[in-house]
Amino acid sequence: MEKLTVVSAKIPEKVYKELLLRIPEGERSNFIRKAIIEKLQRTPRPDKIFELEQKIADLEDDISKIRKSLAELEILTYEKGKINPHVFCIDEIDHNIIDYLLHYKGSTTTEIAKSTGTNRWMILNRLRKIEKRSRKQLGKAIVEYYGGQRSGKKKAWWINQELIET
Repeated sequence: MEKLTVVSAKIPEKVYKELLLRIPEGERSNFIRKAIIEKLQRTPRPDKIFELEQKIADLEDDISKIRKSLAELEILTYEKGKINPHVFCIDEIDHNIIDYLLHYKGSTTTEIAKSTGTNRWMILNRLRKIEKRSRKQLGKAIVEYYGGQRSGKKKAWWINQELIET
């Protein structure tokens, strides 16, 4: 048997009284030792957790690279204008935003909010999500923000005409 080390622990008085009732006097140390060992066996080691987190992160990076490469190949094999921008919408608000952008080619969040009757901040968040989803799936964003002047609008969102179906 390994060398034993003395450990001191403070436990609630109620638990101590229960221990006195259930475990005979000569076996209490063994009982506590076995309970600690059982608990340690069920608790993962921090270095293993860190190692697993690193492996998962590496796998996610590899998968995203593969997805991006496949998306680029699909874009190269698609003829110009073959992607439906409504694919990246999750509800009616997103569809309304995309419809507005398709009609006007580009717009500010305020203009879209007025036409759809929703909050400007909601429109902004939805546009960012559509941009993120499309960039993740295609490697390029279907909508993009441009802060400078373009077609008479400043700080507006634009639909990527190269990617959409006409």
